[in-house]
Amino acid sequence: MHSSLIGKVEKANRYARELDRISVQQLVVTFKGDNDTHTTRLDGETWHCTCHFFDSFGSCVHVLALQKILGVMLPETAQVSIFASPPAVPA
Repeated sequence: MHSSLIGKVEKANRYARELDRISVQQLVVTFKGDNDTHTTRLDGETWHCTCHFFDSFGSCVHVLALQKILGVMLPETAQVSIFASPPAVPA
């Protein structure tokens, strides 16, 4: 392999380890579920999904799965989940 390519591969590996360098702004993903196929989309900081649960609650398991997979690569508001435990209220 040419030496300049080796440097590029090493840099790509570093970026892959340093996920906080990456910011996902738009994304379209298809989930092949047990009962149906759904399209989940991120537009800036706003999630959309074609599943019925999303229509009712504004989030769903498809969004949650992507939040878990992408983590810190998402804008902060796109990381917030309805499935997270509410913060403890001080006594």
